[in-house]
Amino acid sequence: MDGRVLVVLVTFITVTSSQFIPPYTEDCRTGMYPPQGPTYKGPVSWYTVDLEVPPTQRWTPLITEKKADLVILIQAIKDLANAFVPSGKLIELVDITLPLMVNTLPHPFGDEIKGIAAASGVPLGEVILFNIFYEVFTVCTSVVAEDTNGKLFHGRNLDFGLFMGWDGKNKSWIISEKLKPLVVNIDFKRNNQTVFKSTNFAGYVGMLTGIKPHAFTLTMNERFSLDGGYIGILEWILGQRDGMWMSFLTRSVLENATSYEEAKTHLAQTKLLAPAYFILGGNQTGQGCVITRSRTLSLDLWELELKLGRWYVLETNYDHWEAPFFLDDRRTPAMKCMNQTTQANFSLKTMYDLLSTKPVLNKLTTYTTLMEVSEGKLESYIRTCPDPCMPW
Repeated sequence: MDGRVLVVLVTFITVTSSQFIPPYTEDCRTGMYPPQGPTYKGPVSWYTVDLEVPPTQRWTPLITEKKADLVILIQAIKDLANAFVPSGKLIELVDITLPLMVNTLPHPFGDEIKGIAAASGVPLGEVILFNIFYEVFTVCTSVVAEDTNGKLFHGRNLDFGLFMGWDGKNKSWIISEKLKPLVVNIDFKRNNQTVFKSTNFAGYVGMLTGIKPHAFTLTMNERFSLDGGYIGILEWILGQRDGMWMSFLTRSVLENATSYEEAKTHLAQTKLLAPAYFILGGNQTGQGCVITRSRTLSLDLWELELKLGRWYVLETNYDHWEAPFFLDDRRTPAMKCMNQTTQANFSLKTMYDLLSTKPVLNKLTTYTTLMEVSEGKLESYIRTCPDPCMPW
C-alpha cells in the first residue's frame, strides 16, 4: 500500500468523529442546477491570457488582480512548512534551490513562472513550489458521458489539500480554502481567437481542466504509485529530464493538438514525471476514454463502448479494474448516481447533481467544472461541503 494511503487512514481517524464512519454517502442529489444552496460558494470569474504576449508578461494582468490571494496562499504553505521544520530551513531551501530549476523547465513555462513571481512579489522558488504541487498529491473525480443523442459531456471535481493543515475550528483543510479565491476560468487566445479554455488556479501555469472548443475536453487526476511524482521531480533536479511534467503536457495538448485522436496519442505515449489518469472526451459518438499511465507507459485505455452499454467512463484516483481504497470510495456512489440518472436523462444539469453528491463532493473539493464540447462550453463553480461531510 502507498505510504500516503496509510497517512490518509491516520488522518481520517484523527480529524473526524464517529458520525463520519466511512463510507459516508447520501442519496443522489437532484435539482442542484443552476447552482444554489449551501454547497455553492460562488461563480468563477473569466480572464483572458494572450498567447501572443511574451511569456514573462502574459500573466501580469491576472496576477496583479489576484496578487493578494496568491500571497495569502503562499504564506499558508510556508506556515505549514515551518510547523514541520521550525528552524525555517525548509523554506530557505525552497528559496535558494528551486530557482535553479526555472531555466530547466520547458518553454514557455519557466519564463511564465518568472513573470508571475515578478508580478506578485512572491519569491521565485515559492512560485515554482506552487507549480509542482500537483505532481505530488491530489484527489479528484472526472467523468465523460454520452447522452442518447450522441452529445458528449465532461465534468470534474478538483479536490486538493489533503494533509495540508486541518482547521479544527472551521472543520476544513487550510490549503483547500486558501485555493478557492485563486480559482479562475481562462480563455487562452491567439490572434484574438480562442485556442482553448481552462479552469485554473491563478499563478499555476499548467492545466488540470480544459476544453478545445468543438474538438476535445481534458482533465487529469493523480494516480497513486510508489514510483510517483516525488521520484520524477528528484530525477529532474538531478539532471534526468526526458520526462514531461503532467500539467505541462496537458497544456501542450490543449494548445497544440487539433483532434481527439491526436490528443489521445500524445497523452498515451509521452514519458511523464509522475503517473496519472488522463480523462479525455471528443466531439463524436464513442469518443471518451480514461488513459491510465505509469511514468513511462500507457497501462490501460478504457473507452466508451455504447454497444456494451458503457455510455460513461468515470475515474477517481484508483485503477478502474481494482477496488478503491475503502476509506476513499467515491467511485461506487458516483457510479450509482450515474446509473440511477440513466443515459436518456443525462445532461449538464444531472452531471452537476452527481458532482454535488457526497462523498463525490467532499471537504477537499475546491471547484466543479462542467464542459460540453459541441458548444465549446466550460462553466465552473466554487464549492463547499457542509457537515456532515467526508474529509476528502
